[in-house]
Amino acid sequence: MLGSKFPSIPAFFPTIVTKPHPRFRLLSCLPHENPNSNPDPNPTHRPEPDPPVRIRSSRSSSQLSRWSRARALRSGRRLEWPALRKKAATSPATVPPSSSSLLEDIQTSVSDGEDDGDGGYDGDVMAAAGKPIYMVSDGTGWTAEHSVNAALGQFEYCLVDRVCPVNTHLFSGVEDTDRLLEIIKQAAKEGALLLYTLADPSMAESAKQACQIWSVPSADILRPTTEAIAAHLGVAPSGIPRGGRKAPLTDEYFRRIEAIDFTIKQDDGAQPRNLHHANIVLVGVSRTGKTPLSIYLAQKGYKVANVPIVMGVELPKTLFEINQEKVFGLTINPLVLQTIRRARAKSLGFHDEMRSNYAEMDYVKDELEHANQIFAQNPVWPVIEVTGKAIEETAAVVVRIYYDRKQKFSMPRISRRY
Repeated sequence: MLGSKFPSIPAFFPTIVTKPHPRFRLLSCLPHENPNSNPDPNPTHRPEPDPPVRIRSSRSSSQLSRWSRARALRSGRRLEWPALRKKAATSPATVPPSSSSLLEDIQTSVSDGEDDGDGGYDGDVMAAAGKPIYMVSDGTGWTAEHSVNAALGQFEYCLVDRVCPVNTHLFSGVEDTDRLLEIIKQAAKEGALLLYTLADPSMAESAKQACQIWSVPSADILRPTTEAIAAHLGVAPSGIPRGGRKAPLTDEYFRRIEAIDFTIKQDDGAQPRNLHHANIVLVGVSRTGKTPLSIYLAQKGYKVANVPIVMGVELPKTLFEINQEKVFGLTINPLVLQTIRRARAKSLGFHDEMRSNYAEMDYVKDELEHANQIFAQNPVWPVIEVTGKAIEETAAVVVRIYYDRKQKFSMPRISRRY
């Protein structure tokens, strides 16, 4: 434990020493709980620490805990939790016979011995650092990570001002039960929520039962969707992780590669003669996010070209000769655009003595006004406001309008901005 390795820590961290978590009780080897130790003969006269010291204590202790956890996981050492013995002893009746081997592994791991001291965590410290959420996947973890981020977006009112801080940890490529159990045991120690996407039914069942034994709150992200699709198709799923099989080179794969190649070659107004080959054409002033949005859409299989609007430079004639329903305008708040351009100018090595109107507010406003005039002259182009939008959000708007137009749905004119 931290107290045994760093004798001076109890004196500086009274919250860790004197307030063990009521649920976990992992601090059994601290001086005040050890019958062989010499407790402070006059504990009532111990001076209270200043508030800044308490803040630093939580931060330092949390850092030491992360280091300890990392060392334990790298070395393969089991992270024991002695308080689980009683739970493990009463759990066999609730576990199905098909999982007896899993139960034996868990009972063996919790009865091997006391915690070696590197894996102990104080609940107050963990609460101060943020409530942990573990994401476990047998593949890359993309599904779990994006699902959790989408769900956390419903709690922005709580997360922005850190009223309810959260720490997320992704464990990808978990393909064997031993590593799965280590992660679940660690989640039990930290009081973490465990969310998993495990395609193998036996692995998913192992995760569910282990979480029940260790009282770890958990949820299977993948199974409800998989079961719904299986019921709809009338076909059983393969249960093979995506990372565990070699994906075939389908037509869609080659279409995406072709789209990426096309989009890179058409960046920033290059080769305007090829605009008629594009599925989507983005138009806007410099630093409105045309290039990253183009690449993002290309990865989804769309051939995208982008054309910059610059005062004094005529737009290519091809832009007005192609199908106008392909063209999308991008605009942005002038103050935000100026901030982005200043950062861009600084990265390019522009100094104050190097006169340039690229990031001047008057020039930014004039250029945006010039772009608005072009958009007004082409009312078929939807104009998307990108201020405060992530690339994924802007892309979602573009794709929705693109498919609405392909399906011949009625579209508003420029009077509405997205």
